[in-house]
Amino acid sequence: MTERQPLDEFDLKILSELQKDGRIRNNELADRVGLSEPPCRRRVRSLRERGYVSAIRATLDEKLLGYEVISYVLIQLQSQAQTTLQAFEKSITAIPLVQQSWRISGDADYLLKCVARNVEGMHQQLLQFSAMPEVRNIRTFPVLGVAKNAPLPISPNPATSDPAP
Repeated sequence: MTERQPLDEFDLKILSELQKDGRIRNNELADRVGLSEPPCRRRVRSLRERGYVSAIRATLDEKLLGYEVISYVLIQLQSQAQTTLQAFEKSITAIPLVQQSWRISGDADYLLKCVARNVEGMHQQLLQFSAMPEVRNIRTFPVLGVAKNAPLPISPNPATSDPAP
């Protein structure tokens, strides 16, 4: 593994501003972080190339687009064998209503974020999961509301420190 070039004060400011508005124009970003436009553009390109910015995309409102039910689903598999993990991941990748998936440790193997048009749609998803031969147990947590949706905290040394609580 290659060691990452450390982030300086300008890099951190750029990352913070990009989290707030990924469509910000370079001239405005440069003004906000205290750089001229060419070095700001080079730094943004470098941050992307180094993997600090993995994507810039719009955050859509699920409910306005007709997905009334958002749920988190814990999945416990029959085993943790590599073939089982790969088969499950391949299956859920093919389901568009599974928005995000994390392999986790603890009592479950995966945490999924799913959307559905209604409760019946959520029920159909659960039936689809339970039909997968790799799945042993399913626990579902429908979302009642969002209490917090914040950007990542940006600290001077992201590799070694967490911001104060």
